[in-house]
Amino acid sequence: MTSIWMTVVLTTLAGAAMPAGALFGRAEQLVPGWLDSEFRHSVIAFGGGALLSAVALVLVPEGVGVLAPHWIALAMILGGAFFGYLDALLTRFRGSVSQLLAMLADFLPESLALGALLAVDGAGGVLLALLVAVQNLPEGFNAYRELVATEPPERLHRKRRAQALGGNMVLVLFCCLVPLGPLAGLVGHLWLAQHEAALGFIMLFASGGILYLVFQDIAPQAKLEKHWAPSLGAVIGFLFGVLGQTVVG
Repeated sequence: MTSIWMTVVLTTLAGAAMPAGALFGRAEQLVPGWLDSEFRHSVIAFGGGALLSAVALVLVPEGVGVLAPHWIALAMILGGAFFGYLDALLTRFRGSVSQLLAMLADFLPESLALGALLAVDGAGGVLLALLVAVQNLPEGFNAYRELVATEPPERLHRKRRAQALGGNMVLVLFCCLVPLGPLAGLVGHLWLAQHEAALGFIMLFASGGILYLVFQDIAPQAKLEKHWAPSLGAVIGFLFGVLGQTVVG
């Protein structure tokens, strides 16, 4: 298999973990109530920990290694400001979409990096694709639950059939996001592999956005009074990233 086809296949499989996580998030429709409270908050915290590990272990190291300090600062500040503005703008019209934005801010630059890596190191690319896929599972779960929970009020009071239809539409949206991975991977493989500075700037831009979203929206959602498992979920999510990056390294 050529490196281009490997890029397409691996980024597609990594992206497919997003709707797979969303399917898991729909389990409450089959067994009402079992995803409530501590477990759901723990998964949100796990996803936040995994996002922080992506920033600390993949995105930032790739960026700071090829850019001067002033470009590093510019990229991260622009990323945080852009995602903050986008979050505020979308919240006015749709409700909270922070989990979805964070998932894409993680998945797309990592797909760019994956494509660039496969141009030079097939084995390392396979391991990175596995890490991205497993990160996307809890992120897909969290983003699906957030979108379904922020349906407009008039929909929330409709019958179960109407609510299931809304969930189906969100699931279709997640499936439509999967091809973004191969597209980003091909850009990384065919162009950014030869332009490390541009790739580094994109990764630091995404890092600034992810950090904004984690501390603005995701971490507050994970907190649950008189429960401590969610915070441990964040630790486990970050640890997962550390162990995965150890294998990739």
